[in-house]
Amino acid sequence: MKTSNSSALKTILKATACAALLASASSAFAQSSVQLYGQVDEWVGSQKFPGGKSAVVVSGGGMSTSYWGLKGTEDLGNGYKAIFALEGFFLAQNGQYGRFTGDTMFSRNAYVGIESPYGTFTAGRLTTPLFVSTILFNPFVDSYVFSPMIYHTYLGLGTFPTYTTDQGVTGDSGWSNAVSYSSPNFNGLSATAMYALGNTTENGAKKWSGQVLYFHGAFAATAVYQYVNFNNVPGDLGSFDTSGVPGLRSQSVGQVGMTYDFKFVKLYGQYMYTYNDQQVTSWHVNTGQGGVTVPFGPGSIMASYAYSRNGGGSNQTRQTAAAGYDYPLSKRTDIYAAYLYDHITGQSSGNTYGVGLRAKF
Repeated sequence: MKTSNSSALKTILKATACAALLASASSAFAQSSVQLYGQVDEWVGSQKFPGGKSAVVVSGGGMSTSYWGLKGTEDLGNGYKAIFALEGFFLAQNGQYGRFTGDTMFSRNAYVGIESPYGTFTAGRLTTPLFVSTILFNPFVDSYVFSPMIYHTYLGLGTFPTYTTDQGVTGDSGWSNAVSYSSPNFNGLSATAMYALGNTTENGAKKWSGQVLYFHGAFAATAVYQYVNFNNVPGDLGSFDTSGVPGLRSQSVGQVGMTYDFKFVKLYGQYMYTYNDQQVTSWHVNTGQGGVTVPFGPGSIMASYAYSRNGGGSNQTRQTAAAGYDYPLSKRTDIYAAYLYDHITGQSSGNTYGVGLRAKF
């Protein structure tokens, strides 16, 4: 009887050991993780758009638009990983989701993909390469309140009703129904290609973009090209009627940028050429931006100036300048103060100033 029990015990121990080894191997092969993250940004101050009236505001997204997200990875073995992300903007001042009324819940990103030794493939709603290049090479990054380059790139051409101008980029900072490939990093050099469809029987409804990024020590540079012939739905560019310029058929944008960090000052520079193909005629816009960040105490001083001029269209010029200071309270929380001046030909000047708090999680 003892021999039988001993044999059975040995069998159980062997089975347990095998199960543990299999579980360990499975865990090493298919490890997964899910992360919750985001940021909340609120500011208080005064805002006056060009041609408008000033208003005292408590508003969101002074330095960065508030958002939250979930992302995860699963190790598939042999250097491959399955990835996903769901990211949505929100307005903390009133609890509304999205950047504006009518915005979708996951308008920042919503995708699945595969990471591999040969690059990353994703599909869904994706942040555009043009937006990435725009925010990485100006001192105010992605601020829709204080960044001159964001104003000249994304606040205009009917995409932001407050601004009566035929300058700016259409197609949003994120594209739906998109697929993307990003190359591995080769000694600081990487590339991205993105294509978005209108999801209709009209094969001409499309958007596409290509980008190259380079980071090496104190120097960084980018070059990006973007083409769109619809904004949200196929054919909707023809509905744009800003400053008396209706019938837009397509838009092409090329942008280059660079930075150099001298430690005591970091220099920023960008140039963007925008070509708008209209049913009757066409027009183009030249945009340039220069800026600096200077370490000052535990924080940094930021300054930026952007200038745009178009040929044809409304024959407008636009000048926007901003200065600010960002002070870190911790690794995740900072406070800031900034001022922005914005002038468009034929309109009274805009002025925005305020102080804010940004907390990341």
